[in-house]
Amino acid sequence: MKNGNHGSSHHGKAQAHTGDSGEGKDRHLHNPIEDRLTPLQPLDLGRVKSIDDLVRAMAKTAFTGRQLGEAADVLEAMARDEECFVVMTLSGAMTVAKQGLVITDLIDRGIVNAVVSTGALMAHGLVEATGRAHFRYNPEVTDEELYEQGYNRVYDTLEPEQNLDDVEEVMSAILEGWDHNEVMCSYKLNHAIGEYLAQNMKDQRGILKSAFEKAVPVFVPAFSDSELGLDTALNNRLRESTGRHKIRFDPFLDLEHFAATLLRQKKLGIITIGGGVPRNWSQQFGPFCELRHRRLGENIPLKRYHYGLRICPEPVYWGGLSGSPYSEAISWGKFVPPAEGGMFGEVFVDATIGLPLIAAAVFERLDKKGSKAAKGKTAVAKR
Repeated sequence: MKNGNHGSSHHGKAQAHTGDSGEGKDRHLHNPIEDRLTPLQPLDLGRVKSIDDLVRAMAKTAFTGRQLGEAADVLEAMARDEECFVVMTLSGAMTVAKQGLVITDLIDRGIVNAVVSTGALMAHGLVEATGRAHFRYNPEVTDEELYEQGYNRVYDTLEPEQNLDDVEEVMSAILEGWDHNEVMCSYKLNHAIGEYLAQNMKDQRGILKSAFEKAVPVFVPAFSDSELGLDTALNNRLRESTGRHKIRFDPFLDLEHFAATLLRQKKLGIITIGGGVPRNWSQQFGPFCELRHRRLGENIPLKRYHYGLRICPEPVYWGGLSGSPYSEAISWGKFVPPAEGGMFGEVFVDATIGLPLIAAAVFERLDKKGSKAAKGKTAVAKR
């Protein structure tokens, strides 16, 4: 019995309301309008006339729909901020999933100023950029049969082995012409591939071709974990067997060039697709600068990312980097906290759904008549 009362349950309840402990006190119900809370709005498809209309309306709903709508606002802010240099990190099979031209558009429009990617994603993008195709997987065919037929499966899509052999011919042309006195790193090789595509594949579009044309560096931190890395390794074995000098590869040239490029910028933004090595490698720029300052005494600014857009369905409770929120990265000195002006959007959805919707909505906004589009935001101008 509460407060030692042995009366009726009703009497005990009354005591709970009037007792000195404060437990169960009558609440003072607030007026949400007076508290300036933002009301949600029903998603009225009858009023939706464009992708941007849909995404803006989703921002006024809840759950993942709201996340997607708010993420578009973050991308628009990055695109319009003339002082912001945007890094895009890519993991997962985005090019196999036919998202390559969305990324290409972001580069062509000057929204994305540097790319950090898995090597596999660039290799499969090179397949696309040289006019080859990927194909729908027939689940009635077993993986053993696919192997015998020369089809590599990526979930519901097939990459013919012949595609990779054809791409190897492109790589061979580039690698055979590489001066062994020039130490290779991933951004130099990707620049050379983009130049080859611009000269020889004029009627095709692709990430590396656009990156070359827009002077956007493309970094692959885990270079040997890719078809491009294997092609380079094979070329070195061929060079060695024929008595020629091998190509030397130094990944620290990538790190230093990436850091030097970002140190020259006034403000930084990042678009994160998935997670993995590309995300962590890009984000550790802030700690790298801090360690250089604290341990080596270098007089360099302590830079962090001001904007962040992350599309990844991995849950945070798995503990991996891919699912970790930007707020966690604030504790590592990688991002500017919202209280100091940081602006972040995170969408827990498959990037093959989230990226096209967000990008298309923002493109519509930038293309509207009278809009201050991001025409001046080119990597050339910012470099």
